[in-house]
Amino acid sequence: MSETKTAIVAGGCFWCTEAVFLDVKGVQKVESGYIGGQVPDPSYRQVCGGDTGHAEAIRVTYDPAVLSYRDLLGIFFATHDPTQLNRQGHDTGTQYRSAVFYASEEEKVAAQAVIDEVTAQGVFDAPIVTTLEPATTFYVAEDYHQNYYAQNRLQPYCVAVITPKVSKFRRQFTGHLRSA
Repeated sequence: MSETKTAIVAGGCFWCTEAVFLDVKGVQKVESGYIGGQVPDPSYRQVCGGDTGHAEAIRVTYDPAVLSYRDLLGIFFATHDPTQLNRQGHDTGTQYRSAVFYASEEEKVAAQAVIDEVTAQGVFDAPIVTTLEPATTFYVAEDYHQNYYAQNRLQPYCVAVITPKVSKFRRQFTGHLRSA
């Protein structure tokens, strides 16, 4: 087995992005958490208040021999709306921003290249507003946020918001499905 890498992305509610990436071949672990703010070890309540500067994000541990960073970002951009500034659906505030938190200059360059490619392809009708931010301390969210969708599939938010995102991913990325 090759050495694993991690990627941190924020695409609105972390329950949604976590649910998608748990289905991706090559992903070994997905953790929901908070990054990009100024309050040490914030709680969900603090982050939801919108005053900490953190984004709800996921940290994906993956095998780069199976899933490239660029492919991971391609899935990320296809499974949320990167044209919405500080919001995804009804979730609004900077804590729901679209962001890639890069750990190296190479990751920053790769993320910008993916944004440029998606823009050139005209995938979205509006400009991509995803920020590229240097990775800072990632705080793992409370236990009840981990693997949230799998444990709460019938919860109304999951049915209305997460299930369609997971279904879209499964239709568009059959070659990246864990079970494929």
